[in-house]
Amino acid sequence: MPLEYATAANLYWAGTVRMASTVLKVGGGGRERFSLSAALAVLVCALYLLAAGPPPASVSAQGRWMDLPAPTGIAAVNGENPGEVIISWNPAAGAAYYRIARIAAADADAITESGGDWLSAIAYANIAAAASVDADTDTQHTLTRLNPGARYTFLVGALRAKDGTPSWSLPAELNLTAGILAADESLPMTVPVGLTTNEPGASDGYILFSPSSNAKPYLIDRAGRIIHRWDHTMRQTRLLENGNIMGVNVGWIYEIDPSGNVLWRYRHPQRQHHDWLRLPNGNVLLLVREIKTAEEAIAAGANPAFMHPDGLEIDAVVEVRPVYPDRAEIVWKWSVWDHLVQDYDYSKANFGIVAEHPELVDLNYNLRQMARTEQTRPTDWTHANGLDYNPELDQILLSARNMSEIWIIDHSTTTEEAARHSGGNGGRGGDLLYRWGNPQAYRAGAFADQQLFWQHNPHWIPEGRPGAGNILIFSNAAEYEGRYLNHASVVEITPPASGYGYDKREAGGVRYGPAQPTWTYVAENPADFIARRFGNTQRLSNGNTLVFNGHEGVIFEVTPDGATAWRYVNPVVASGPIYQGDPISVRTRRPTQPAIQQWENSFYRAYRYASNYPGLQHYDLTPKGTLERYRNAGQ
Repeated sequence: MPLEYATAANLYWAGTVRMASTVLKVGGGGRERFSLSAALAVLVCALYLLAAGPPPASVSAQGRWMDLPAPTGIAAVNGENPGEVIISWNPAAGAAYYRIARIAAADADAITESGGDWLSAIAYANIAAAASVDADTDTQHTLTRLNPGARYTFLVGALRAKDGTPSWSLPAELNLTAGILAADESLPMTVPVGLTTNEPGASDGYILFSPSSNAKPYLIDRAGRIIHRWDHTMRQTRLLENGNIMGVNVGWIYEIDPSGNVLWRYRHPQRQHHDWLRLPNGNVLLLVREIKTAEEAIAAGANPAFMHPDGLEIDAVVEVRPVYPDRAEIVWKWSVWDHLVQDYDYSKANFGIVAEHPELVDLNYNLRQMARTEQTRPTDWTHANGLDYNPELDQILLSARNMSEIWIIDHSTTTEEAARHSGGNGGRGGDLLYRWGNPQAYRAGAFADQQLFWQHNPHWIPEGRPGAGNILIFSNAAEYEGRYLNHASVVEITPPASGYGYDKREAGGVRYGPAQPTWTYVAENPADFIARRFGNTQRLSNGNTLVFNGHEGVIFEVTPDGATAWRYVNPVVASGPIYQGDPISVRTRRPTQPAIQQWENSFYRAYRYASNYPGLQHYDLTPKGTLERYRNAGQ
């Protein structure tokens, strides 16, 4: 049942509704938080309304005001299932029916801040959920298919007639938390897709992304309109300056020209995974996996109690020179296996005092983590998931997700030096020049000192953009050492660089700084920004930051003070673009605690390209309609 727009009588109470919006805020367990300033605002408004007299009454049952009191005592609690909320309230005298409405709290705030009527915006935003309940039988109702982790505002309206205009209650806000789905269980969620926010200050340009479900790259403009689509299945897709695109699919890397011709197709013997990067010299950096048997790991000093019979997957970086059309020449290599330390068994290789060797990686640290949390495959040790290159320093930045750390290594070394502990511009060979995010990994801090959680996409901010030379990181939420961080963040740090090296300046020179990020983005309500998997971020030339929540298929641009300037929700699922209003499936990838739920419209990476980016000139930039479909438009 659609909700009616507010009439003049609606507006009579709109001020009271909005001013009271911070008085009743119901948390996940039904906790109420009282705001003195909001209470005073309600009191002032109430006195004004008493002086002005009651709103006009009507005996009509069709869309006019009724002389009903608004429901009181509204409460909202989580139900047993993900996205399920139980709304309850006190009976309203004379009510024959009740209507329940909800709106995403961020949308309500945005409408109000822009001078719009918040109450009527429930219908205007086309995201209302309405339900009628017989007053004689029940004063509670269960809403379903809400977005787990999002914050909503709920209202209850009292009606004399089923099709009448409600007398709305004061609002209640609830912080929904995602429940646990059983393995392979799915839940349909209905959220607005396509462009949802486009403020005047948003950055211009084009977005390239590949949905996880069908992996066909799409290029869209700022208005959310499709510019180009490719028929090739690729992920981690980037647009090159010559107009070609490069991307990967199941270990293969492709280069494709603007006409769709495959110019290069290559599969590295050690399987490529997660990320790749085109270097200024035309070569390509690849993240690859090496396999070590359990016997090899134990000989290297691994604690047998934490070892899986299948051994370990070890991350390495290789640089290849493409040989068109289907080969490559390996010109450089680095492996973490050459830079280990362990203090478990003095009789084995790599024995040393971990705290005295921050340039080396403790072989047993993450083995303990894997055994405790069971968050990853039992053989997946460091799980590198991102890399970047700094041409001025000739250094490589890596994301070691399962360590919750970023690492910097020296690319100026030869392959032989990269396997040793000396050589290159930094003088350390292939040892770590810098690490940050989790000093527990090298015995230089406690859990309270940890600042990254299963991060993705660390990269240097390029020249010409605010913060140039700093490192920008997408920090995911995760279960870590039995503790749960329930929101994601974007972190910008200024590394303590000194020439080609980095100083340990924190805790008396024990660990690498900085002690605090230079800038952090967290949602106003942190639980609104959840990203268990995936994600990347990008600093824009106007100083805003683009955030890609690949876990939920959402791309948004935030200002330095955290305001949302632009927002887009990927409408593409396995079957292709969906109709506006159709549900999106959320499925549990594996039965972990907490469950990692995968949205069907997710994507791994996305990038924005400025309007003057050279690669765009090879394409027809004429908009070709929206990706999402509309039934009333005949799509």
